[in-house]
Formats: sequence, C-alpha cells, structure tokens
Amino acid sequence: MTLRLALLSAFLLSGPAGAAEIACEGAFAIDSSEARLVEIYGAEYVRTGIVPGPEGTEMLATRIFPDNPKRMLEFVWWDEDARTDPSAIGLPAKLAGPGGVRAGMSVAEIEALNGKPFTLSGFGWDYGGYAGFETGALAAPAGGCHLSLRFDAKDYPAGIDIDSIIGDQAVQSTNPVLTEVGAYVQSVAIGYPHPDYRD
Repeated sequence: MTLRLALLSAFLLSGPAGAAEIACEGAFAIDSSEARLVEIYGAEYVRTGIVPGPEGTEMLATRIFPDNPKRMLEFVWWDEDARTDPSAIGLPAKLAGPGGVRAGMSVAEIEALNGKPFTLSGFGWDYGGYAGFETGALAAPAGGCHLSLRFDAKDYPAGIDIDSIIGDQAVQSTNPVLTEVGAYVQSVAIGYPHPDYRD
C-alpha cells in the first residue's frame, strides 16, 4: 500500500471513539506545504482559497476534503505566496491532536492528559475559550508544534454565577464553574511559530 493510500485509509476509516492521533510530522510537519498535501492526499481533495477568518476577516487557507466538514483539515500558511510554513492547522473531530486531545473532551480530561492545570480565555467573545499549554505533557509535542484548543460551554444553567468564566479574562481550568456549564473541547488545532522566531 502506498503512503498516500495508507494515510487516506487511516483517516477515512477511523471513528470518533478511536480517533486517529496525528503527530507533528508528514502532512502536519513544520516544513509542510500545499505541494506536500497534494502529494499525500491527491489534488482532487486539496483546495486553496479565501476562507472566513477571526473578527470578520478573510484569509487564505488550504483545505483537505473541503466539501466534507466532518473530515476537513484547514492549513493556514505563514508564506501565503509559496504556501509553505504552516502557522495553524485545524483538525476535524475524527482526528486527535498530539497527546490524544480531541473534540468533545471535558476540561478534566484535558487536565489529566496534561498532568496539571492550564489556562483558557473566558467565553463569549471572538477569542473566547482558547487554551494553550505553557507547562505539562501537552506543552511541547514532538516536532516543534504547539497545541491550541477551543472550549465551549454546553449550557449556562439558571442560578449559576458565570462572571468568572465570561469575557476577556484568564480562566483557570480548576474553576468549578467550568464543570457546572459542561465546558468541552469544541475544536483542536496545532500550529508553529513564524520562521523568524524559530530556534
């Protein structure tokens, strides 16, 4: 079986309960490119164009399986002209990020994988719910990438004071209100620093 077919088989056949775990290598490596994605996945599954960005902006991105939201990967490039040097790679629910993190996990489950608490931004604004890892097992995946998770709340039950988890503020993962609102991982991404700031 060719590398391309092996990757496609693992990607297409893995289910949510046993989500395939990616590593920061190959298609997801620091030196990845649009050309590599075409080589691995096939030109028919790769599309580059303008997509919605944060705060109402637009940006250039390369999408794998662009017509299938459940399997779509999204690559944003530091070098948009050459379509090289990935800055951020959004993963679908069918793929787990380094360390086994995946969409749907609770704050407690991510804490357990990391081995210690972490910090996320408060909910309810454009950058709400984002978390990175400065310390712990998830802080420095092999391959030089970094993890970015976005959390959301399942519900805001009546009678709960949610001021400590709302708005532009740092929220500790140990905050019990996160459990009360059923905070969970909405999306998983990996990224790399700009080439000018790499060791």
